Amino acid sequence: MLKIWGRASSSNVMKLLWLCEEVGIPYQRVDAGGSFGVTTEPAYLAMNPNARVPTIEEPDGFTLWESNSICRYLVATHAPGDPLHPADPRARARIERWMDWQLGHLNGPMSMLFITLIRVPEAKWDRAALAGFRDETEALWDMVEAALGEAPYLGGDSLSLADIALGPYLYRWLNLPITRKAQPRLAAWHGRLMERVGFARHVAVPMS
Repeated sequence: MLKIWGRASSSNVMKLLWLCEEVGIPYQRVDAGGSFGVTTEPAYLAMNPNARVPTIEEPDGFTLWESNSICRYLVATHAPGDPLHPADPRARARIERWMDWQLGHLNGPMSMLFITLIRVPEAKWDRAALAGFRDETEALWDMVEAALGEAPYLGGDSLSLADIALGPYLYRWLNLPITRKAQPRLAAWHGRLMERVGFARHVAVPMS
């Protein structure tokens, strides 16, 4: 059985758990990262030298780290050709650009916003920096808001790995205790994602 190393509260682990629900992949999850430790132990570092989560481990010993790469691998091995990650080069590229955008653009400011608001005591907030993260993140979500004017999902008419990559960040953006402008397409997209069992079970959970 597939083993997923990583705490359930990690946005990058959430992607994998949600994807496994969508594709029907049985798995065993092992707590690692954060207060659970494990990631700096030699055995874990041998699988993932980044000392971060998630990491997957196959029964034959194959391991892989980096959440978006894992998502691609799981579809390729368990549901090849699925609309989540279609074979058509152009359709796939439209999906993968959002996965890369999540890593290269959204992840940084969104993570700083989340960590500050959820994990740092309010008395220690750098409010100027917090405002900057909020403004930067809102501008990035405006790009997604505009893209959703073309189709109900980021990859087109059906759910794809683009939605799975961004979904945990969307949930946090809409539920963090901050003032946000109205972004109705994001709200509607969130409503569609909430109808997915995997999103509701693994993503729409208390933030910690």
